[in-house]
Amino acid sequence: MNLRPLHDRVIVKRLENETKTASGIVIPDNATEKPDQGEVLAVGPGKKNDKGEVIALNVKVGDRVLFGKYSGQSVKVNGDELLVMKEDDLFAVVEK
Repeated sequence: MNLRPLHDRVIVKRLENETKTASGIVIPDNATEKPDQGEVLAVGPGKKNDKGEVIALNVKVGDRVLFGKYSGQSVKVNGDELLVMKEDDLFAVVEK
């Protein structure tokens, strides 16, 4: 199933946090926090300004992004948990 977000929404898949510290200590699942990084899987066409012109989004498919722990709406697609959120909910793009 392909998802096509509307307006200024993006589809993000969370990236899992490390489950082991640098010193080798394994962190149990119930002690880990929700990851706040993800990969953009799909982007909408953009939102319209007052003149009706579409303003393109600043993120693109494949970007690694930062967002708040409770940002977006969680949805399940083909067994994968994805987030649908507005571009305004994203904090930054992680540059490599």
